[in-house]
Amino acid sequence: MIVIRDATSSDMPAVRRTYNALIPHTTGTWTEELQTLPQRHAWFRRQTHAGHPVLVAVDAEVVIGFASYGSFRGSGKWPGYCYTVEHTVHVAETHWGRGVGRSLMETLIERARSADVHVMVGAIDSANTESQRFHERPSAAAGAHSRVSLVCVDGGR
Repeated sequence: MIVIRDATSSDMPAVRRTYNALIPHTTGTWTEELQTLPQRHAWFRRQTHAGHPVLVAVDAEVVIGFASYGSFRGSGKWPGYCYTVEHTVHVAETHWGRGVGRSLMETLIERARSADVHVMVGAIDSANTESQRFHERPSAAAGAHSRVSLVCVDGGR
């Protein structure tokens, strides 16, 4: 059974592995540089300090995915975006197509709603068709007054 829970510092090695595994063959991370464990721990501290959720999906005590969101276009710089966040959802390739990403996303939407977030933006490279399809499917948690925006841009490596 897949469990979605708040991440802890001890989950960061698995979160880093999931993230880094995508870099060589997808455009889903927006980088070509592998992340170090100290970098992932620093990200986790920034997220939690800012009050942003960091969730993990766990199957049989193994982290198989993670999700989070952060401020969109800089915290405080653009007041009109104070109710908008940019989210990230990553799942280990061995668990793609099993509903893990959807479970993470629905929990993330619930957290966003409780934090008075109105819009979640997903910036997705035009080559990342799997992520586009994932975000085009409606989420049960989204409801009528919430929105997940899909932003696709042409990119490449």
